[in-house]
Amino acid sequence: MLINKTNLQTLGTGFQARFQGGLGQAGSQYLEVATVVNSTTGKEEYGWLGKVPGMREWLGDRVVNSIGQGSYSIKNKDWEDTIEVDRNDIEDDNLGIYGPLFDEMGRAAGAHPNELVFALLKAGFASLCYDGQFFFDTDHPVLDANGVAQSVANTDGGTGAFWALIDISRALKPIIFQERKKLQFIKKDNPEDESVFWRKKFTYGVDARYNVGFGFWQFAWGSKQPLTAANYAIARAALMGMKGDYGRPLGLLSGAKPLLLVSPGLESSALKIVNNELGANGETNEWKDTARVLASSWLA
Repeated sequence: MLINKTNLQTLGTGFQARFQGGLGQAGSQYLEVATVVNSTTGKEEYGWLGKVPGMREWLGDRVVNSIGQGSYSIKNKDWEDTIEVDRNDIEDDNLGIYGPLFDEMGRAAGAHPNELVFALLKAGFASLCYDGQFFFDTDHPVLDANGVAQSVANTDGGTGAFWALIDISRALKPIIFQERKKLQFIKKDNPEDESVFWRKKFTYGVDARYNVGFGFWQFAWGSKQPLTAANYAIARAALMGMKGDYGRPLGLLSGAKPLLLVSPGLESSALKIVNNELGANGETNEWKDTARVLASSWLA
């Protein structure tokens, strides 16, 4: 192949098409548990997470729900992936090896949000959220009807494989995927580029800016206890009884089916709990059709 502008443009277009093809194969499970928030700066503040609005009887002046001044923020990060194509391979028309590489670049770029979101959710037992507690914790501070802080749990601990019951019907899900700049494919394929002159390399890359953080802990119950019908019942009762400040019920699990998110090894247990007609001892399974199961390889 001759090294000229037309041929290089055609080649770059082909590489970009392979990248886009791989991107479409990645899947987007992260959208099941994460809300995408568009970002316009280097970081975004989420102090308002501690100020969930609610209706009250209008007596006297209005009570203003002001935006909180909490310190919880999500700082955007830069991400990239780059492939070099040797000039000799172009001249010799030895390009078959590169197609799969660009396929995989696209797949990896598309899958990266899954990696970040599910890794953060799994790390919630030891990672802080907006109230200064671990996301999955036993002592989140919540004000009771008298304005006195009480400890509220959204986990029962354990040491086994991770699973979670999540209310996904709300506008803000338990994880925030904060996006500053979408994926951008870039071609450095000018024959006069320094990388070509010095190293005989044409360069193709992708970059983006985004990051992940925690939303409302109240919407998820995380556990490492055995996934049994009894422990599933504990999770449901805890979420349904969850309240905001001043004793206001949050009405969780009253909308669309919640998500029963499980590590791959727990898929069978989860399906038995919410799909089987009968329980383990032949009794009617009261939990049939009460959740939708998602077994995610990103939790492996």
